Amino acid sequence: MTQNIGLVVNERSVQLTVDDPDMPLLYALRDNLALKGPRFGCGLGQCGACTVHVDGKAVRSCSVSVASVAQRKIVTLEGLGTPERPHAVQQAFIEEQAAQCGFCTNGMIMQSAALLAENPKPSEQDIRRALAANLCRCGTHVRVLRAVKRAAASL
Repeated sequence: MTQNIGLVVNERSVQLTVDDPDMPLLYALRDNLALKGPRFGCGLGQCGACTVHVDGKAVRSCSVSVASVAQRKIVTLEGLGTPERPHAVQQAFIEEQAAQCGFCTNGMIMQSAALLAENPKPSEQDIRRALAANLCRCGTHVRVLRAVKRAAASL
């Protein structure tokens, strides 16, 4: 059944016509809105590659329906900062060269930004706990930790 759904994505109101309101938010972001920050990883909400912010909280966009976030504030990697003015976490990831293949980077950055919004001065344990469910196969965890600490120090 076709349904019109209003979303607020990266401070922009958009209307989507979807065939299935239970479609994952991830598909709407990538396929309908051409936002490529959130990635399809596992499709089960377990890897973190698809993480976005919904009303300021980190959410796995593969695990929530597009209809369930209608009119809520959604922020993707593209809306977190700009190339001219990256978010503190994005800038720290650049400075620490915290991405290798880059597949997990979206989730790591979005989860870290949500952590810092809630806890601007996290301990290393806080950072590790917040990122524990974000999977990285390349092993850039040490650089990611340094990046989050750098971003926290810049706030």
